[in-house]
Amino acid sequence: MEISVEGYQLEFLQVPIRFSRYDIVNRFAGKNDRTLDETLSGRRYMKLSGDVRRRYPAFLDDKLGEFLSRLKSEDDSYYLRFLNKHGDDTFCNFSIERTSRSAKRGLYCFVVANKVKYIGRSHDPFEKRFNQEYGRISPQSCYLDGQSTNCHINAVIAKNHAVISLFVCPIEDDSEINPLEELLIDSHQPEWNIQLRSGIQVSENDR
Repeated sequence: MEISVEGYQLEFLQVPIRFSRYDIVNRFAGKNDRTLDETLSGRRYMKLSGDVRRRYPAFLDDKLGEFLSRLKSEDDSYYLRFLNKHGDDTFCNFSIERTSRSAKRGLYCFVVANKVKYIGRSHDPFEKRFNQEYGRISPQSCYLDGQSTNCHINAVIAKNHAVISLFVCPIEDDSEINPLEELLIDSHQPEWNIQLRSGIQVSENDR
């Protein structure tokens, strides 16, 4: 598949995706390395501290994920205040095969029904980007101080698991990756990129 932009003719090569699951719910519940009380001392959660201590004083020593899971099971939507915008979505586990192509870095895109839905970049090998990051959402990623972009992309991949395709464009010169990504996104306006740009602030480490 070729994508053109401002005189560049970029060739994207398909990489098969292997799904092991696409129905993972309550991923946030697995974060139990800190108690609720310990969590409230964190910078992103201090604004919740007073309210939580008044509402749930008996649960301060509970593990965070267990506490939030309890709230959800009781239809108490307060648990969502600890999560990022996509932290309670349905996720999937997927991976790509390790090959000479997956060991390269560059640009990639997800395609549904022959339409490019998302364009991204990777300065790490593609296999790391997908097998360790986008392809397997950690409980921590679901939280306010986690990775909302990873959650969003994984969730929309899960919804489209039966029809989605992944293409990669290896780029040798690392300095070309970011400018080319911006050109492609501005030129083609992929739906999932636009959703992210309009909905949340995407950080350098969260793409």
